[in-house]
Amino acid sequence: MLAAFLLVRGRFPGRALLDALAHLPLVLPPVVVGWLLLLIFGRNGAVGAWLDAWFGIRLVFTRAGAVLACAVMVFPLMLRAVRLSLEGIDPGLEQAARTLGAGWLDRFVTIVLPLAAPGILVAAVVGFAASLGEFGAVITFAANIPGQTQTLPLAIYTALQSPGGEATAARLSVVAVVLALAGLLLAEALGRRLRVRLGR
Repeated sequence: MLAAFLLVRGRFPGRALLDALAHLPLVLPPVVVGWLLLLIFGRNGAVGAWLDAWFGIRLVFTRAGAVLACAVMVFPLMLRAVRLSLEGIDPGLEQAARTLGAGWLDRFVTIVLPLAAPGILVAAVVGFAASLGEFGAVITFAANIPGQTQTLPLAIYTALQSPGGEATAARLSVVAVVLALAGLLLAEALGRRLRVRLGR
């Protein structure tokens, strides 16, 4: 939300570069994103070594690492949804509130946040649905450890590599399709309901 707000309303040098960096996971191969995460958050990485030394936090080959990899990959999708929602807000509403004496926090909480709520909700659900299908970044950064970092796509991949695993892969694929479809339908329904309540 804050990143989208900054990109929509902010006017500062390097804004275009920040925008490009935020959307980079959309165009980079997922394996490259996973490798970059290894460089940054690995035990010898700049951030990873610091987290390990000061807090004892290790992300590589852990469940938290799998979550991080998924979050990085779906971040551009979520950012785009929230950004489009923010861009659809009439600036005149905030200007009117400002003339009535409302501070920036009041304007954000009472005008921007409620009007952007459909986009935020859609971003959350679509982000969850998209993360269910993440493969490359997760297997590169968090590996494929059953019961720890094995996600649904990795479980399907493992089943397909095992003799006679086609039936298991088929069942897991059905689960993946159902979850993704349910997430998309839920996002659409909730977004429509919020828009109706907001009179949009």
